[in-house]
Amino acid sequence: MDPCPFVRLTVGNLALKFPVASKSAVHPSSSPCLCKIKLKSFSLQTAVVPYISENTQFPDGNQQTLAASFHLNKSDHDRLTGKSSLFATSKKPELKISIYTSRGGTTCGVNSGRLLGKISLPLDLTETESRTVLFHNGWINVGKKKSSSSAQFHLNVKSEPDPRFVFQFDREPECSPQVFQIQGSIRQPVFTCKFSFRSTGERNQRCRSLPSEQGGARGWLSSFGSERERPGKERKGWSITVHDLSGSPVATASMVTPFVASPGSDRVSRSNPGSWLILRPGDGTWKPWGRLEAWRERGSTDGVGYRFELIPDSAPAGAGIILAESTLRCSKGGKFVIDLNNRNNSNFNGTALSNGRSTPSSATYPVCSPQGSGDYGYGLWPYCMYRGFVMSASVEGEGATGKCSSKPTVEISVQHVNCTEDAAAFVALSAAIDLSMDACRLFSHKLRKELCPPQDLLT
Repeated sequence: MDPCPFVRLTVGNLALKFPVASKSAVHPSSSPCLCKIKLKSFSLQTAVVPYISENTQFPDGNQQTLAASFHLNKSDHDRLTGKSSLFATSKKPELKISIYTSRGGTTCGVNSGRLLGKISLPLDLTETESRTVLFHNGWINVGKKKSSSSAQFHLNVKSEPDPRFVFQFDREPECSPQVFQIQGSIRQPVFTCKFSFRSTGERNQRCRSLPSEQGGARGWLSSFGSERERPGKERKGWSITVHDLSGSPVATASMVTPFVASPGSDRVSRSNPGSWLILRPGDGTWKPWGRLEAWRERGSTDGVGYRFELIPDSAPAGAGIILAESTLRCSKGGKFVIDLNNRNNSNFNGTALSNGRSTPSSATYPVCSPQGSGDYGYGLWPYCMYRGFVMSASVEGEGATGKCSSKPTVEISVQHVNCTEDAAAFVALSAAIDLSMDACRLFSHKLRKELCPPQDLLT
């Protein structure tokens, strides 16, 4: 089945410069400028705008520093181009950017800053599903008087086709759902999922069944706590296996570190997160592909924090590459996203792991990029084959009703799917993040019966 058409619209290479004679009340060299970027019907995005001196030439246009991105599916594209009968219009959509000086020096100060000017850039999206389109790359005068004394704003706006495979669960992962591939109005079954509980003995046997020479797989499982038992409140032993239509297992997500309430509380803490291991079949055994950690955040932003790291086949044992780290709101849920283009995105914090410990970096580019390899000393970037948008998965929140009838949706970039096992690994990952929302529920709240081991239902 063909993938679904998507279009990725990016805004990048932002910069601002003022003429020497300019008398700006708040000079951006000492107080950073900010901008709001808006496309109709999409969420507002903000970005810091660096200041450069008047005589400085902007860097090579081939270097893209991303400030914002918008992902257009088929219905978004039809709506914005007027192809949809419900939104038929001949008017081109506009990208609107408002530029501010920030007194606070952070994105939080965008509402209190002084407005420097606004830019509206018309977008002809008609052919963007089939080819790359450059809408603008260069300087624009901003301000009420657009003259030689005006401030100048640099930006690069372009779109690229970004086709994706779309999969949808017909029920929640704990209900052992079927997974369909979606293409327009066509739904085709491609996977079945089996949710189960594993006892400690079964998990230990699983560790012993993995040959030690298979890329250090046994070391990964044991180091992730698959053999540990912990006293007190805990949720453990959850597992979901993805099968193809022939019944062969093609991916699995296994809870290897229990989700345990921290002492004196009823929540899973960031300092002691639960974790999942995502495995793929290879050479007659299961091989680790990725690790997902999750915990319950404290404070006013009540959410489930997560961190996903890739486990490359050829990387040193105990080393991983963080591809996503963010928070999902408990009440509303959201989207789990791996997007390595979003260098300023909160889904990625620019850290690498070695032997399970995070190593911070001031870099904002993905650690799997060539630029990032020198910052950590582990040389991990050659092992990361992922570039650009990788995948996203919708996640239901605690406040949703009728969760068993919800249908988590997974989008995977075509460039990252070469076989059934590739797609299945991402499906298993999306199931693990969805189940983590339940695993991180406060222990004072009762879980649904599908998530309770049989012995617990008898008590």
